[in-house]
Amino acid sequence: MISVIIAAHDEEAVIGRCLDALAGGGLPMQTIVSANGCTDATAEIARARNATVVERAEPGKSGAVNAAERVATRFPRVYLDADILVPPGGIAALVDALDTDRGILAVMPRRHIDVTGRPWPVRAYFRINQRLPVFRTGLFGRGLIVVSEEGRSRFEEFPELIADDLFLDSQFASTEKAEVAAVTVVVEAPRTTRDLVKRLVRVRRGNAEMRRAAAVGAASTVVRSSDRWSWLRDVVLRHPQLAPDAFAFVSITMLAGYRARRARSTDWGRDESTRVLSHEGRSAVR
Repeated sequence: MISVIIAAHDEEAVIGRCLDALAGGGLPMQTIVSANGCTDATAEIARARNATVVERAEPGKSGAVNAAERVATRFPRVYLDADILVPPGGIAALVDALDTDRGILAVMPRRHIDVTGRPWPVRAYFRINQRLPVFRTGLFGRGLIVVSEEGRSRFEEFPELIADDLFLDSQFASTEKAEVAAVTVVVEAPRTTRDLVKRLVRVRRGNAEMRRAAAVGAASTVVRSSDRWSWLRDVVLRHPQLAPDAFAFVSITMLAGYRARRARSTDWGRDESTRVLSHEGRSAVR
């Protein structure tokens, strides 16, 4: 049996689909939904699907994950975002890819960014983003990470930081991580340019917070350095036809960086545009 941890803050629109997809995985799982600061039916929907529910009044992903960790008893440990649908057999394939003998302690699926129906700036941004080398080697940006027991033993708790996936990524050398080509998860792109900027503001704030914490010893980790020119060197120069898309990529990235520096600490910046309440979710609320 493995333990699956899902930190969920007001996820009634997506948590049911997420858990239904997990149920079809064919593996015995201890599924823990850590409902944090919820004002909707997230916990009720999770309980209806026989998930173990941990409820916290305070919102915050790191705290929610730590609360679930205190309940989790199995390994490997799976960290899953509530809006990700795991494909059939996906968890089993990821677990099989862990290999202590070869030093593979953390694995992740490939990601496919769904930009269907999105405006041109969003599509253009992700035509660059999805080709960046960092997203082939990093654990972040996929919403699904599987860690072995040995890998999880490298730290006690997730620090109270926004960038929990960057923290997890920083625990492992590149040779200790592997992308499993046989498993692909679909990550929904924000439906508007405004929502994309909001998501990137959160990412930029999280990365900056993580690096500050590491610099002063508040987080015992070494954070990968930022490569600001990878979009040009590794993408546009190799694919000159993407030059028009680079204008949108750079503009959106710079705007997000500016807003991240001005954002209040209480601004969460979650993209709500991809969390559309399903008919089942509405029924559960009623």
